[in-house]
Formats: sequence, structure tokens, C-alpha cells
Amino acid sequence: QVQLVESGGGSVQPGGSLRLSCTGSGGSLEWYSVGWFRQAPGREREWVSCISVIDDRTYYEDSVEGRFTTSADRTWNTVYLQMDSLKREDTAVYYCAARMGSGNICYERSMDTWGKGTPVSVSS
Repeated sequence: QVQLVESGGGSVQPGGSLRLSCTGSGGSLEWYSVGWFRQAPGREREWVSCISVIDDRTYYEDSVEGRFTTSADRTWNTVYLQMDSLKREDTAVYYCAARMGSGNICYERSMDTWGKGTPVSVSS
């Protein structure tokens, strides 16, 4: 089973940008849909985005649509989350997770494997 490691989190001012990476090992992400999820302090984890790696179809939660972009680089076996126009409410620990298959199938309870998360803090 593929293992996932996130990187790229950090602190940024409102309006700034960050790019998160989710790198797979032990298997190719090409056969997976990879989702990004986040958990803010005191809140439940929520879905952010999903990419069907084999055909690059992408899906987004409404509050990040137009600000976040997810993409896949098969050469590096990595999925990215480009986050622009960041807001304070985007502050959270961000997790990537993978589920074998294609399409918008990134349901939290159905994911096959998870990374350990990377923190993002948006503040002035």
C-alpha cells in the first residue's frame, strides 16, 4: 500500500500563498484519487479537494474553489495543493489521503491511506 508524506506547510499572511506537496512511496499514485483534508483547532476534519490522478479531474469544496488548485506530477509521484489568497480561516493541519480508483471518491471514511499532516497558519 502506498505511503504518503505531506510537506510545504508554514506560516503566511492573509492574501499569501503556499504550496503543499503529498509524495507517495511504495506504489504509484496514478491508480488513486488523492484528496486533501484539513482540521482546524477545535473543529472536525473536513474535505478540501480531490484529484483523480489517472485523468486529472479535480474537485473542490466551495470555500476554496477558485483559490486552491490541486495537481499531480506522475514523474515525482506527487500531488500538490496550491493555495492562493489565503484567509485566516484556512488555518488548519492539512492532510492528504489516497483511495484506489478514479473520480470524485475522496470521502474521509473511505480513504485507504493517510499522511501525518502538515500545519498551515494564516495570520498577520
